[in-house]
Amino acid sequence: MYLALALALALSCSGKDADTAAEAPAAFPDDFYWGAATAGFQVEPGCPTISAEVCEDRGSDWYQWVTDEALIGESATHLAGEPLSAAPGHYELYEEDIARLKDELGANALRVSIEWSRLFPDRAAEAATTVDELAAFVDPEALAWYHAYFQAMRDQGIEPFVTLNHYTLPLWLHDGKACYYDIDGCADRGWLDGDRIIPAIALYSGFCAREFGGEVDWWMTLNEPFAVILSGYLLPGEDRTNPPGVTLEVDYAFEVLWNMVEAHARMYDAVHAEDPTAMVGLVPNLVAAYPEDEDDPIDVEGTAALDYLYNRLMLNATIRGEVDRDLDRVAESTDADLAGRMDFIGVNYYTRLTVMGLEAPLFADYPGSTFYPVGSFWQNYPEGLREVLNLAAEYELPVVVTENGTPDPDGEEGAQSLVRHAQALRDAIGDGVDLRGYLYWSLVDNYEWNHGMSMTFGLYEVPPTDPEKPRSPRLVADLYSQIVQANAIPEDLEAEYGE
Repeated sequence: MYLALALALALSCSGKDADTAAEAPAAFPDDFYWGAATAGFQVEPGCPTISAEVCEDRGSDWYQWVTDEALIGESATHLAGEPLSAAPGHYELYEEDIARLKDELGANALRVSIEWSRLFPDRAAEAATTVDELAAFVDPEALAWYHAYFQAMRDQGIEPFVTLNHYTLPLWLHDGKACYYDIDGCADRGWLDGDRIIPAIALYSGFCAREFGGEVDWWMTLNEPFAVILSGYLLPGEDRTNPPGVTLEVDYAFEVLWNMVEAHARMYDAVHAEDPTAMVGLVPNLVAAYPEDEDDPIDVEGTAALDYLYNRLMLNATIRGEVDRDLDRVAESTDADLAGRMDFIGVNYYTRLTVMGLEAPLFADYPGSTFYPVGSFWQNYPEGLREVLNLAAEYELPVVVTENGTPDPDGEEGAQSLVRHAQALRDAIGDGVDLRGYLYWSLVDNYEWNHGMSMTFGLYEVPPTDPEKPRSPRLVADLYSQIVQANAIPEDLEAEYGE
């Protein structure tokens, strides 16, 4: 999840007007996926009895980012410094978490991620040039754990939705600390080194599809690419820092963008080479945004520019093959090697933003950057979910809500947020959106990146100071279970918490 980015947007680009849309269905489709979402780095550490050396994946750039004392001491990294031992320990407790998802919530889907550096902790893996060669470098204990993990889901009737790259990179590909201190001179530059990372992540993806294809049908390549770009290379801040956490490296930021576009396409190809029937998609975080003054043409234009850059640019590239490197909203070429690389669109949605237009570009070499967000970067706006789902539907692909939630799920505010977002789902289906599922963020409280355990998104509360990591359901978990088990929004919930 990436909260409240300093550059985030989406024009209210619903494909249909609310007044003219078809009447929303009373119930959701019979085969609808209801579930929750997690990410490995955020939930696996903190095991009650398994040693930290095994429980924690210590080979990633994010492990380095949140545990290195020098980085924690840098004010610009905005790191909480909370130990990973405070995390929920899902690596050890996953069986009871999966059972809770099934038995208490009645859900049938769980989004998880594979941690690349768990499977391939050593730089030696980079010598591989084929999936067969790469298999020689896998960590056998990690491989066995993931098989057990996915099988536990299948045994409970839970569909795994698996993210191949949820932010974290192996330290042997990305030394975030070295690049934080010297972005031009560091050796292992992660997304800045396309010649290394693109073939490596494609091989890793192909390996995962071959190894786990019998257990996994739904694959997500990259989670929220713009979260990495914005908080890693443009505007890291209190809301989020991401390795390498450098500021206003504009050309580097857009180099990363196009490397991620290329990486997604090659990951897509690699998964399908091993599993032709797999469903493979990208996960952008789409944000509903509006002009500060709807009567000011400069604000309206700025909002359209943001909508294009943040919501549409990567979808245009990975679905239509459109390449627009100067971001002027005119593709200078169409690349067949990028086009058609999407079987579904994963949508993460959390907020809306207010946008001020600019008469001159924010970044001189990028004429489309005529925008700036103003006001609060966290606005609970359930109606925006319907809008961004209609935006995604313009690409004529199935859609899954892969994340949606609130950092304050307790009490009436959390209840209203859940029910009103569920109404937005139902309305979007009435609009004709081919919506296949909804995965609430998150199943349990998790280690929220640079914030540690201070943000509580979970359906289930996890006390970070209790070494046994007991789970306690929040009110929102009870309400969600009622929606899931009814496959509809019960009338009493709608009356009390809906709009």
